[in-house]
Order: sequence, then C-alpha cells, then structure tokens
Amino acid sequence: MPNKPPLISPGIHAKLETAPVARLATLDAEGKPHAVPICFVWDGSVFYSAIDRKPKRVAPSRLARLKNIKKTPHVALLVDQYDEDWTRLWYVLVRGDVELVSASTERQRAIQHLRAKYPQYDADMLADDAPVLRVTPVRITAWGKI
Repeated sequence: MPNKPPLISPGIHAKLETAPVARLATLDAEGKPHAVPICFVWDGSVFYSAIDRKPKRVAPSRLARLKNIKKTPHVALLVDQYDEDWTRLWYVLVRGDVELVSASTERQRAIQHLRAKYPQYDADMLADDAPVLRVTPVRITAWGKI
C-alpha cells in the first residue's frame, strides 16, 4: 500500500505554490551530495521539475541529477526565503522519492503547469518532450514565517 502524502497547512501550501525556485539535493553513486537550483511546480500532492533548454555543460542525459536519481531515487527539496528582516525567514524541506515521468499525459500536464508559472518556459525554453521529474513527498518539515 503506498504511503499517504504528508498533511500540510494552507500556509505551507501557499508558499509551495508561489515560491520561484527550490534546491534539489541528490546523492551520487558514492553517497556524495549534489544540489542544484530548480524551477518547479507543486500540484498539491507532488512536485514537478523539467530539464529545460537553459545552457548546460553536458547533454541532458549526462546531468548529475539524472544520473544520481537512477542510482538513488531519494531526494531532498528545499524551498526557502531569505530576507534581511529575519522575522520573515522561512523554509520548507521536503524529503521524498523521485522518478522520471514516463506517461506522456502526466508529462504534458506538468509541462503546462510549468509554462503557466514561468513565462520563460512559454517562450520555447521548455520542449514538449522535455524530461520531467516527479518528487513525491515522504516527509515535509517547515520552519519560520509560514
């Protein structure tokens, strides 16, 4: 039986819907951490992120995050806000399982949501057949002004 997604408050839900960027942390084959900033959408139960057309040093299939999740499909996703006024700081730390979306209908739905959130993606920065990651939360921890 699959795990039920963690319950989150309306405040956390709102932060996850509007935050512009997150950091995705994966583990390489030797257990060493790797973190990258990502664009993402939260649909209320899972997170989606795509491999877009921003310049990369290697082909998408050779990106560390993709190689890492093939070996270890457990990730951390950090969504946060820094502010000079420390009373406004907050973060949401998501620990979860990640996989490449294989179903074309789910991938297209995720890409539509990403394009709606990021105007840059609507300007040909996100291919219709882009690889899409789905992060399913197992545990969500939040702190701060939420």
